[in-house]
Amino acid sequence: MNSDESTIRLAASGGLHYPFDAVPASGEAIEVAPGVLWMRLPLPASLDHVNVWALEDGDGWAIVDTGLFMPDAPSRWGALLAGPLGSRRITRVFATHHHADHAGMAGWLARRFDCELWMTRAEYLTCRAFVAEQGREAPQDAIRFYRRAGWRRDTIEQYRSRFGIAAGMVFPLPDSFRRMEDRQTLDIGKRRWRVTVGLGHSPEHACLYCPELNVLISGDHVLPRISSNVSVHPVEPSANPLGEWLASLSRFARTVPANALVLPSHNEPFHGLHERIERLDAAARRGLGKLRDRLAEPRRAVDVFGTLFAGAVEEARFSRYTLATGEALAYLNYLLANGEATSQADDDGVLWYRMRA
Repeated sequence: MNSDESTIRLAASGGLHYPFDAVPASGEAIEVAPGVLWMRLPLPASLDHVNVWALEDGDGWAIVDTGLFMPDAPSRWGALLAGPLGSRRITRVFATHHHADHAGMAGWLARRFDCELWMTRAEYLTCRAFVAEQGREAPQDAIRFYRRAGWRRDTIEQYRSRFGIAAGMVFPLPDSFRRMEDRQTLDIGKRRWRVTVGLGHSPEHACLYCPELNVLISGDHVLPRISSNVSVHPVEPSANPLGEWLASLSRFARTVPANALVLPSHNEPFHGLHERIERLDAAARRGLGKLRDRLAEPRRAVDVFGTLFAGAVEEARFSRYTLATGEALAYLNYLLANGEATSQADDDGVLWYRMRA
């Protein structure tokens, strides 16, 4: 589906505090701060939900993230609009990033209420490109990307057959948008929210922090019980998203208070942001340490799954296999970018990685 569907590495959440005893039932909402509502929409995957938020905005609501575009999505939004949102208008729609479970219904809501869609520029343009994949054949650059990672021919054929299907889970975006930028300040209703951009999980992921409420809408950038999927994708095979993500986490620890209430896209709202960041950073660096040992001999990307991920990563579970490939390459590219490792292609175009002598 997308890189939000299931994050590969489960991460311990010890030491965090979860202030709410329940999660919102279907069609209902929980007020987590004055004028901030927590709602939940289903996902057809092992990670079975996405959290969406409503911020009081004058006589209406600003919506942050929107869930997937699926056959039952309009009726689910209809129940929320008629129920906890009190039949008030939607003033604007914010999408933290382009993944389908976040931006899937953004265009539908924006068109229904004739309101603006707010995204960062990179996320809006990436989402437009993603939607355009419908009906296309898998590009040769992508085929080459997965062949270099060590995929077998039948797995590549699965990729060919599935290419573009996930794009159907995003309703067409409006043809214009309002741009969010890092450190920008937004007035939403009576309160002021600061945009903080996080890198690594997606190109230009927007988080929203309200100093008055001490609330951070973290999207997928910081999650309490699972780690964000940080992957290399065929469109930018030499990217270093792991380096970007770790640097972003460090910046969040410096700019958002430790006692903020964090509203993540998956799992439950929590306190303990700085501790969570420390744990995520430490887990990533442990993975890098294990990988350095593993690369004493040449390895392909598909050879290091057991080093980085708990549990088997099998080709039969195609979505998980794809996510694992992207994350493995993120770790490998980190070592390449730091000058610690080298890569060399064999006669079949497969890349083999090893630590420098």
